Amino acid sequence: MTDGDLLRDAVAELYSSDPEEFVERRGALVARARESGQAPAAKQIAALRKPTRSAWVVNKLVRADPGVTAELASLGEELRAAQDSLDGAAIRELSQRRRELMESLARRAFTVVGVPAPPAGIRDEVTATLGAALADPQFAGTLAAGSLVRAVQAEGFGQVGRPALTLVKGGQRGGEVGGGARAPRAKTAAPARPAAPSAEEVRAERERRHRAAVAEAEQAASEAAQAADAATAGEHELEATVERLEEELADAREALAGARVQARRARTRQRSTQQALDRLRGDASGRGC
Repeated sequence: MTDGDLLRDAVAELYSSDPEEFVERRGALVARARESGQAPAAKQIAALRKPTRSAWVVNKLVRADPGVTAELASLGEELRAAQDSLDGAAIRELSQRRRELMESLARRAFTVVGVPAPPAGIRDEVTATLGAALADPQFAGTLAAGSLVRAVQAEGFGQVGRPALTLVKGGQRGGEVGGGARAPRAKTAAPARPAAPSAEEVRAERERRHRAAVAEAEQAASEAAQAADAATAGEHELEATVERLEEELADAREALAGARVQARRARTRQRSTQQALDRLRGDASGRGC
C-alpha cells in the first residue's frame, strides 16, 4: 500500500468517525504507518486536524450522499443567474427553494448521525456551512471531499439575488407660471394648497422608504454577523486548546504505557537476580564457607 493509499484511508476513517474518537484513532493509524515503514504517510496522518462537531455532521452527510454538493452547486448557479438578470420573480422562487433545501439537508444530516434533536448552535453551524457551499462553487468542491475541519459561514445570499441598493433623495416639483409673467395677487390671499402628489411621486417615496428600511436591516444583520463571528472564533480557539491538551494527554498515556513495560521488565530482572544471589548464598552456607 502506498503513502497516498494510507493517507486516503486514514482521512476516510478519521472524518467519518465520532470526533471524540479522533485523537485515539489517529494515534493508532500513525503507529500502523510507522510500523509499515511509511514514515511520510505517518507524518501526514499525524498532521490531520480534529473536526468540530458541526463539521463532522456535514462530512457524514456528504459521504453518505455525494449528490448533496451537486444539489447545492446547481441551485447556487440558478441564484447567481437570477441575481445577474435582476429577475425578481425568479429570485423569490429560488430563495424559497433555497430555504427548503437548507432545512431538508440539515434534517438529513442529523438523521445520518442519529441526532434527531440537535442543539440549536450546532444546527445553525451546519446550515450556515451548507449555505456557504451553495454561495461559493469553490467551497462546494472542497466540501465534496468530506474532510471539513471547521464550520463555514458565507456573507453572500443573505437576501438572495437582490442587487446592492443606495439611498436616493426624492425630488420635489414646484409650480411654475408660464410666459415669465407674475401671477396676480389677490387682495386677501388664502394659503396655497399643495398639489396632490402624482402616482410616480408616491411610488418613488415608497421605494425610498423601502430602501432606507433595507439599509437599516442590512446594518443590523452585519452587526449580528460580526458578533456571531467573534463568538465562533472564541469557540474555535477553545476547541483548539482542548484538542492540543487531548493530544498531549494521548502522548503522555503512550509514554506511560512504555514506562510501565520497562518497569515490569526491570522488576522481573531484579527478582531473577535476587533469586540467583540467594541460591549462591545457600550453596556457600552448605559447604561451610
